[in-house]
Amino acid sequence: MAKTGKATFIGLFAILLWGMLALLTSFCNRIPAFEFTAITFFIAFLIGAVYFIKTGCNWSQLRQPIGVWISGVIGLFGYHALYFAAMKCAPAIEVSLIAYLWPILIVVFSSFLPQEKLRWFHVLGTVVSFLGIALLLIANGVRIDQKHAIGYLLSLLCAVIWAGYSVISRKQKAVPMVMTGAYCGITALLSGICHLLLEQTVVPLPSEWLPAIALGVGPVGVSFFAWNYGMKHGNLRLLGTLSYLAPLISGVLLVCFGKSEYSWRLLAAGVLIMFGAMISVMDKLFRRAALMK
Repeated sequence: MAKTGKATFIGLFAILLWGMLALLTSFCNRIPAFEFTAITFFIAFLIGAVYFIKTGCNWSQLRQPIGVWISGVIGLFGYHALYFAAMKCAPAIEVSLIAYLWPILIVVFSSFLPQEKLRWFHVLGTVVSFLGIALLLIANGVRIDQKHAIGYLLSLLCAVIWAGYSVISRKQKAVPMVMTGAYCGITALLSGICHLLLEQTVVPLPSEWLPAIALGVGPVGVSFFAWNYGMKHGNLRLLGTLSYLAPLISGVLLVCFGKSEYSWRLLAAGVLIMFGAMISVMDKLFRRAALMK
């Protein structure tokens, strides 16, 4: 239980780092999506390389089944590539809303794992938290339009891919953490290729390098290692529900740095997210209350 709690906390740390993503990205809006992804994931790869060296450069750790490599690369590169494609095919609000179904899918997919049982309050808690984010995202309204159907489909695939990658990590407990760095390296390479084929290169300004490096170290670098560990050893369903803290934190930081205006929706979203988290761990709360009697 102690290890599960520690791993859940480490997974939560990844979520908190993701909350910084929007703010740091806002300082680098000039840089094309795939170019920016290549830069930040290359920095994440360097973090993985340092970890690999510090742990003894055990090359046998990289000798993993092809399925392990495929799931990792699809999880990181596939998600981002489809997300960028979806943003070109549909409005950002709708894309974000659909893509953020992945925490709910983590809760649902986890029921297929051995020794994991899906209960009604797990789903209810995650849905309540999703409503909080929906309230935050639909401030200007959502208009579902059939002409954006491809974008909606790509957004849904994003959610399925990230949720699938996260839950599969649970089944791959024996896969070493250095593999996450390898996934980041391949993602950087593939993003660089997509950039050269699809985008015009923009040289980052000196003022853009600091947030880009910060992104590569934190929300793109350390966060994936922390999330991987949390998914392998922590409370899957609680982490799935708490994932909705990321866009809430993003909204708060954007307000604090003057890049967005405060709205009552921020407070309401926070209440719904935390209420949903409490519902999703209802069984544990009741169990502890019973033990204290």
